[in-house]
Amino acid sequence: MSKPLRLGIAGLGTVGVGVVRIIRQQAKLIEARTGRAIAITAVSARTKDRDRGVSLAGYAWEDDPVALATRDDVDVFVELMGGETGPAKDATEAAFKAGKHVVTANKAMLAIHGQALAELAEGNGLVLRYEAAVAGGIPVIKTLTEGLAGNEITRVMGVMNGSCNYILTRMETSGKNYQEIFAEADGLGYLEADPQLDVGGIDAAHKLAIISSIAFGTKVDFDGIQLEGIERVSIEDIRAAADMGYKIKLLGVTEKTGRGLEQRMQPCLVPDTSPLGQLDGGTNMVVIDGDAVGQIVLRGAGAGMGPTASAVMADVCDIARGWTGPVFGQPAAKLETPVAATSQRPAPYYLRMALVDKPGAMAKIATVLGDAGVSINRMRQYEHDDTSAPVLIVTHKTSRAALDTAIAAMDGTGVMSGAPVALRIEEV
Repeated sequence: MSKPLRLGIAGLGTVGVGVVRIIRQQAKLIEARTGRAIAITAVSARTKDRDRGVSLAGYAWEDDPVALATRDDVDVFVELMGGETGPAKDATEAAFKAGKHVVTANKAMLAIHGQALAELAEGNGLVLRYEAAVAGGIPVIKTLTEGLAGNEITRVMGVMNGSCNYILTRMETSGKNYQEIFAEADGLGYLEADPQLDVGGIDAAHKLAIISSIAFGTKVDFDGIQLEGIERVSIEDIRAAADMGYKIKLLGVTEKTGRGLEQRMQPCLVPDTSPLGQLDGGTNMVVIDGDAVGQIVLRGAGAGMGPTASAVMADVCDIARGWTGPVFGQPAAKLETPVAATSQRPAPYYLRMALVDKPGAMAKIATVLGDAGVSINRMRQYEHDDTSAPVLIVTHKTSRAALDTAIAAMDGTGVMSGAPVALRIEEV
């Protein structure tokens, strides 16, 4: 009989406790599926005596995660501490140097240091797995590296932060503004200790950087992502988008075109009848386009004890089976340095503006758009007061550069009552 696969778990928060529970509750099932028992031999966390709702009796304790990662009785170091640098990175590097495989849920560390860690792991003939780092319980990484290995990926897009999706959904259903729903989400514990990681799009962009590397065979390039959070999304835009048949989502998109690699994390409009448009609450969704498979949609819980621990255990089980493979789907040494796209793929855009209520105002805006090469697909004007008239425009496909030229020229028309809002409409 094979020897048990011995784990050292660093980080005993929500996910770490979830992993301990799965190993205890599903021990026989896991052994039947992998052909090998999986056992926890040692653990580490900031505080030893905290009540975590699960007994740690029988596990050796290490105050220092680096010491845990290098123990002789640990085969796989499970890093669940988080953090771009510091103990998580130090312990991960120590594990590889000590000949240990690593499973992590640390998206920030991978998005910033993924290339170096991949080279270190592969150079030592070891495995670095991280299914839990992207979209929680949704098997996005395995889908890209295994299920779609025979496909040329043309585009990956998705809603990758449940907290942002919750806020946008609640704004729509409650009619409350961003500040009110932000406070509600924070009170419910849905936001990170630093909320900017969520609402600023940083958390989701970490995930997009990882996905982009796998999909297009490039080195992880977090700095190359065009990043915008949801702070400026107003209840007026949510209502207006709904009236035009759209929903607003914080959408991550990566695609490789003749202009280079596009990586965008920004609020976009999607058709309300599309899978992404129908995604409510804190759920995540990833849409993948491949040349052979066409389009597939993955939907599920993007966070939480059960879903994230499930993803960690999927990686642990693969190591127990002896399954190996390069970290990002191709050998790290062969990953290309990404070339950022010189411009974005043309797309329709949503424009919301308020015009001074006087004859010829709309004609001037139409002229400015036309002069910039931006054509109007449809337009809607609403009831207005004596000073300004709200107007919505959906353009035909255009470049962002042409749209920016038109927006800049609108200032000189003398008919604008405030700055216009422009949001990309992503075709799904």
